[in-house]
Amino acid sequence: MRKIQIDLPSSGLVLEACLDLPPVPGPFPGVVLCHPHPLYGGNMNNNVILAVSRALSSNGIASLRFNFRGVGRSQGCFDNGIGEREDAQAALLLLANQEEIDSSRIGIMGYSFGGMVALAVGDTNDVVRAIAAVSPVIPANVLKKCTKPKLIVTGAEDNIIPPSSVLKETAGMAEPKIIELIPGVDHFWWGYEAKVGNIVAGFFAHVLAFGR
Repeated sequence: MRKIQIDLPSSGLVLEACLDLPPVPGPFPGVVLCHPHPLYGGNMNNNVILAVSRALSSNGIASLRFNFRGVGRSQGCFDNGIGEREDAQAALLLLANQEEIDSSRIGIMGYSFGGMVALAVGDTNDVVRAIAAVSPVIPANVLKKCTKPKLIVTGAEDNIIPPSSVLKETAGMAEPKIIELIPGVDHFWWGYEAKVGNIVAGFFAHVLAFGR
């Protein structure tokens, strides 16, 4: 996997980002990856985010990891999910404009807090063709009319975002959608990184790399 450090402009700020490319010639489908909560140690090098990036690369898909405002070397400060949505929008624009990327095959994925951001942004951003979220905080009434392919994966033992609440909130989402509950997994996915990476990458490989 080739890693390219990139400055990501967002609302007058400069954010830290990394473009991860497969080790073969492009152009590639691409996925923006949104990390967990900035105030609880979340960053673009999170275990789940890195696992998804590696699995995507193995499937011939590029990814753009970035630090939300106020995280790592990114300028600014935490903005309660509002500015962070602007950051994700900016990341999608940057990814779509990379010469190695096929801008007609773009997705977005997020984990936990990042899942909330990814679901909200993916719902309305026209660049996004497919949406995935791992153990997400699910915004109310999100994706009710969105017919883009959707994947929601959560752990059956998650005691931070209970699976029951995830199942309740996803029930009203428009089709097509895939909801997966993984036995034995809590919110943090320690020891299950490869599994969740492969699930997410397999989804994007199907809907972006090879069509629906």
